[in-house]
Amino acid sequence: MNIKDELINNIVHAGSEENARKAIDSYTVQVQEESVKVTENTSDGYHTFKELYEHRITLYIALCRQWESNISVWRSKLHSDGSSYESWFILGIDKQKDKQITYHLPNDKWNDTSFAETLEKAPEFDGHTSADVLKRISNL
Repeated sequence: MNIKDELINNIVHAGSEENARKAIDSYTVQVQEESVKVTENTSDGYHTFKELYEHRITLYIALCRQWESNISVWRSKLHSDGSSYESWFILGIDKQKDKQITYHLPNDKWNDTSFAETLEKAPEFDGHTSADVLKRISNL
C-alpha cells in the first residue's frame, strides 16, 4: 500500500477527528521526508537531473562556441578573488558588468572549451542571477 492509500485508510478508520488529524500529520511528515531525497537520478518522468545537467552543459558549450567570434568567451579555474570550487571551472560570455553570462562546468569539460580564452582569474562577478542570465541569453 502506498502512502496516499495508507492515509485514506487511516482517515476512514480513524474513529475520531483527533485520530484523523494524527494520520494527516504523519502523512505530511512522510511526504516531506521523501520530497527532500533529490539525487542526480531524480526524474520528472522523462529525464533525470543528471541528463538535464548534461544537456545544459552541452548546449552552453555549443552557444559559447557559436558566439566566440563575436563576443569575448573565456574560461578560468579561479574566481576573480582567487577562490575556486574543487573540480569545477567557469565558462563565461562577455567580461563586462551587466553583460556576463557564466556557468560553472565540471573539469572534465575543460578540453571541450579550448576555443575559449583562458584567463588566470575570472572577471569580477557582476552579481548576475539566474533570471539575469536567461534575459541576457535571450538578448544575444
